[in-house]
Amino acid sequence: MPQQPGPRTLWANLSNPFAVGFTLTLGGLAALVLGLAISSLSQILAYIAIALFAALGLDPVVGRLERTGLARAWGIVIVFAGFAVLLAAALWLIVPATLSQENAFLHDLPARVGDFRRSDVYDWLTQAFGSGVDSALTEAEGVLTDPARLADLGGGLVHLAVTVGTALSGFVVVLVLSLYFLASLPAMKTAFTRLMPARTRATASGMVAQIADAIGSYLGGMVVLAFFNAVIVFLLFLILRLPFPVLMAVVAFGVTLVPLVGSVIFWVLGTAVGLFGGPVQAVVFAAVYLVYMQVEAYVLTPRVMSRAVAVPGALVVIGALVGGTLLGILGALVAIPVTASVLLIVKQLVIPRQDAKV
Repeated sequence: MPQQPGPRTLWANLSNPFAVGFTLTLGGLAALVLGLAISSLSQILAYIAIALFAALGLDPVVGRLERTGLARAWGIVIVFAGFAVLLAAALWLIVPATLSQENAFLHDLPARVGDFRRSDVYDWLTQAFGSGVDSALTEAEGVLTDPARLADLGGGLVHLAVTVGTALSGFVVVLVLSLYFLASLPAMKTAFTRLMPARTRATASGMVAQIADAIGSYLGGMVVLAFFNAVIVFLLFLILRLPFPVLMAVVAFGVTLVPLVGSVIFWVLGTAVGLFGGPVQAVVFAAVYLVYMQVEAYVLTPRVMSRAVAVPGALVVIGALVGGTLLGILGALVAIPVTASVLLIVKQLVIPRQDAKV
């Protein structure tokens, strides 16, 4: 029978300070090396997490194809082929229009800034905030119209090229990993379940399936809602004759992928861009888009997210802030599915166990 640690054993260890200090030092060094390794691998771990979430988001589509009698491998091929076609079509339609509108924006910016300085809105801002408005406007105009200052703002042309190359390589890595994860997702679920004790495998299998379905439904729903946002913004900018409708639709799609706060951020951004078309158009855009935000919150979101786990608004904001702080925009995107998974585990496991206690 092994000897249980007691006061004498503890005193014997403390009476040999060299061994105790050596053990503590090794433990501290091991923890430091582990922390440095995790820090060095943070980018790779982020790629793995994003690819896994992407696979979970595409898994419901593959599952529907499987239910029609199609093999999973062919379902994956169809899904990725469709994604490639949509991506190529979007790039072909959006990139040229976006670049031309961006060039037009930079070319017309001095004239638009001059018109804005002669408007009543500028007079009101100057009276409310003083000369800081004029200096901020001049600085922003200089940064946007001077390529050298834009390069300095981005850390130089070399740094900008490295950033673009890193982003492209990261996209390729995530795409390849998501393909492998999607192909092996059933095997991964089975392997994770087998790590649990035999008596809890049935419960664990059900929980894994529910979490995977909830994450997939949530991510798919966010893409659908962001697409609706982009369409509404494009139509509003066309109807109100505001500048750069394609560019702002692309921005709206990217920004509104961030849950809850994304629509609010774009509401402010779109209204600010609308001021270049005139104060009346900006006010109309702000009012109509605010109405759409209410329709999205109370009509579209409940229907699109009907299969996802409901997350309280406060936890959505906290999760987005924590994820954004740790991993930027991508962290904000994956934070809410993680929060939903934790809530599901608490509801399915923790609360029933607590209710069973007398």
